[in-house]
This record gives sequence, C-alpha cells and structure tokens, in this order.
Amino acid sequence: MKKTNVQSLTIMALMTAVLLIFAFTPIGTIPIGPLSISLNMIPVAICAIVLGPVGGAIAGGIFGLLSFLQCFGIGIPSGMGATLAAINPFLAFVQRFVPRLLDGFLLGYIFRFFRKKNAYVGCAVTGFFSAFLNTLFFMSSLVLLFGNTDYVQGLIAGRNVIVFICAFVGVNAVVEMIAATVVVGAVGSALIKGRVVTIPKD
Repeated sequence: MKKTNVQSLTIMALMTAVLLIFAFTPIGTIPIGPLSISLNMIPVAICAIVLGPVGGAIAGGIFGLLSFLQCFGIGIPSGMGATLAAINPFLAFVQRFVPRLLDGFLLGYIFRFFRKKNAYVGCAVTGFFSAFLNTLFFMSSLVLLFGNTDYVQGLIAGRNVIVFICAFVGVNAVVEMIAATVVVGAVGSALIKGRVVTIPKD
C-alpha cells in the first residue's frame, strides 16, 4: 500500500511538472506547418489511467487553473482568454477550469471501461477522448457562457454554431486527437508493462 501511494504521488508530481512546463513554455505546443498541436491533455490522461477518476480530475483541475491564469498573462498569454476575462472573469474561470476537470474525471472511467476489454487499447482510447472531450467541452462552454457577447458573435459571424465550432477547431483538433491517441497509448502501455498501472483480473 505504501509503495502504491508513493507511486501515485510520484506520477501526480511528474504530470503536474509537465503541465507547468507546458503552461510556461512553448514545449506543450508543436507547430506543424500551419497547424499548432496542443499536448496539454496528455498528462491529464496519464493521471486518469494511473490514478483513476479522482487523479484525472485533479490533473484536469490543475490544467484548468493554469489555463485560467494564462488569461492574465501568467505563463504563455492567451488572447482569447484575456478577452473573455475582461468580459466576465468568473465565467472565464468556469469556461477554462470546469471542462478540464470534468474531462480528467471522465477519462478515469473511460479507461476503467475499456481496460476490461483490452488494457492497451484502453490507453489509446483514453488518449483519443482526452483531446476529443477537451475540444467538445471547451467549445461548448465557450458558446454556452459567452455566445451572446459581441466578441463570440463576431467569431461566429452569422454561421450555424456547429459550423462555427468545426471551422474554429479545424484540422488542429483532429491532429491533436491522433497525437494524444498515439502518445497516451504508448506511455500507458509502458506503464502497464512496468506494473505502475495495475489491471484487475476480473
């Protein structure tokens, strides 16, 4: 039990450090031609795999908090975040924090469900959903909380909301899902082989 607790704390500390590095340096964003691929959800997915829903939620909450701080220029500044915080700082906090916390929480259950079928596939599927749910929750909360503001209405420019979201996230979201699937699948598989992640025999 003591060894398990030490492993859990070590994984959480390492993934928190990675999230901090991603928030304060450009390392968490990979430019590929005109695309910009974010890797921020990968540490959250790994915590969800190793530590379950609670660990995923904690990591997601840390990511969400760091994302909110970027609205104020702490870390790599976010132009959109700064604009939303100027409109309503509380709603900006909700929009940045809650989707990431919820994402991490759900990822823990997603992995638990798919590991029963195949643990290695479960890691890859968890990686895919880490990016998919992050995009879905982030954009949904943006439209829900700020959809009536002049800023978001200007971005929508009279388009259907679904069309706007698809156009806004573009190919980047698809590539992020592929990258998260591959990376989390590989890291999760390595952690299973190293017996850091215990797979029940039921």
